[in-house]
Amino acid sequence: MTLSPRLAAIVDALPLEPWMRVLEIGCGPGAAAREVARRVTFVLGVDRSVAAVRAFRTASADAIAAGRLAVRCVAVEDLAPAPGEEPFDLAFATRVGVLDGRHPGAAATAAIRAALRPGGRLFVDGVERVLPELPPGAQQAGSGPGTSA
Repeated sequence: MTLSPRLAAIVDALPLEPWMRVLEIGCGPGAAAREVARRVTFVLGVDRSVAAVRAFRTASADAIAAGRLAVRCVAVEDLAPAPGEEPFDLAFATRVGVLDGRHPGAAATAAIRAALRPGGRLFVDGVERVLPELPPGAQQAGSGPGTSA
C-alpha cells in the first residue's frame, strides 16, 4: 500500500532520525507506520479498532517479524508501557479526535506523556504539540528508579 499525498507529507515533515523509537497513535492499517519504520529503529502503532489492527498486522507481517514494527489494539487514553518497554522519542497522530480538539483529551495526553522519554515530542496532523508537564509525583517512561537517561 502506498501513502496518500497527505500522509506522505506528514511523514516527510516528521523530524525522524535512524536511532528513534516512534509511537503512532491511531495507526489504522499501518501505512504511515510502515513508512516511518523504514526510517527509524522501531515503530509501535496503536489503534482502538480491532479491524484496523487486524489490517495492520496483515499488511505489515514482514516488518513485524523483523522486529521493526509492532501494533497494539488499545485506545490512546488506556495506553500504558509494556513491561520492560523503552520510552519513545517521538509520537505522531493523524486525524485522531481526542488529540485534534474534537473530543476532550486530558487522559490521552497524560498517557502519551508517560510513553515518551523526557524531551520526547508529539506531532498531531503534522504540527508539533507541546505536552503539559506531568503532575508532581507522576513518573514518566524512562525516568524512574533503575532507568538511565
